[in-house]
Amino acid sequence: MSAMPTAYPDVQHRLVDVPGGRIHVAEQGTGPLVLLVHGFPESWYSWRHQLPALAAAGYRAVALDVRGYGRSSKPADVAAYRMLAHVSDNVGVVRALGAESAVVVGHDWGSPIAANSALLRPDVFTAVGLMSVPYSPRSGFRPSDAFGMIGGEEEFYVSYFQRPGRAEAEIEPDVRGWLAGFYAGLSADTMDPESKDGLFFVPRGAKLSDRFPGGRLPSWLTEADLDLYAGEFERTGLTGPLNRYRNVDQDWDDLAAWDGAPVRQPSLFIGGTLDASTTWMADAIANHPATLPGLVSSHLLEGCGHWVQQERADEVNGLLVEWLRSLPAPRP
Repeated sequence: MSAMPTAYPDVQHRLVDVPGGRIHVAEQGTGPLVLLVHGFPESWYSWRHQLPALAAAGYRAVALDVRGYGRSSKPADVAAYRMLAHVSDNVGVVRALGAESAVVVGHDWGSPIAANSALLRPDVFTAVGLMSVPYSPRSGFRPSDAFGMIGGEEEFYVSYFQRPGRAEAEIEPDVRGWLAGFYAGLSADTMDPESKDGLFFVPRGAKLSDRFPGGRLPSWLTEADLDLYAGEFERTGLTGPLNRYRNVDQDWDDLAAWDGAPVRQPSLFIGGTLDASTTWMADAIANHPATLPGLVSSHLLEGCGHWVQQERADEVNGLLVEWLRSLPAPRP
């Protein structure tokens, strides 16, 4: 594993066994369990600012490496990255930590993983926080068909990621440079305001990175931060993380019994006004009163991009702690 920055000496690391393998967790604090689930292409380190803040507020904050990332298991089978497997991992982590229940919070891909964890296992996950990607229940459209229509003459990035080996061939020759461009392209202070949506559309025969902005790193990302992220992916490769995208149709089949189902637990949503995930999915946010009937608070951070808990760490920490304190006391 990449060296841990000395700025976070109180974070404890360990591997826990779950039915599907093992999951690496980083934890800090004592109290009610809050499970933090990152997105693509990130790691537990995406929650580095939340771990000490939640610990100081009286919570046991645990950030995991999603399967396929970091020191967590990396099954070879593409289908091992279906949503049901991620939900099982989350339940397994809670049990391995000796807890009966937890609040689950997710960002980017971690948001639908958190939402589906709450949907499928309300006995374990008593509340759910979603960041950047709003909750959108399973619908009647097969995802690959919907993404094909979105792309039009170009190719939507999820479709671009479908074929095993294709995106890996773009990313892995220069992992650090690719990550820097991807992070910058979705950050408020470095994105190209004229093409922030275009970042997710690939011209036929081109690469996703052809539309990355050049120049400086986002203000929230230091060279040391980028080194840590890049070091993890240099060691593990990108196939596991990309396999999450390659299961969107499998998830649609697996979750047929929950078509249109709301998540009823107390919930929180935080997004950025400059994030394409919120602008594209404005209808999903508008539908939250129906799809998230337990919604406690919803926030769109003005002038914020996609990486909300890193771009606006203090603001997100305040909103997260305020929401957590509003929740009913956890079961003993």
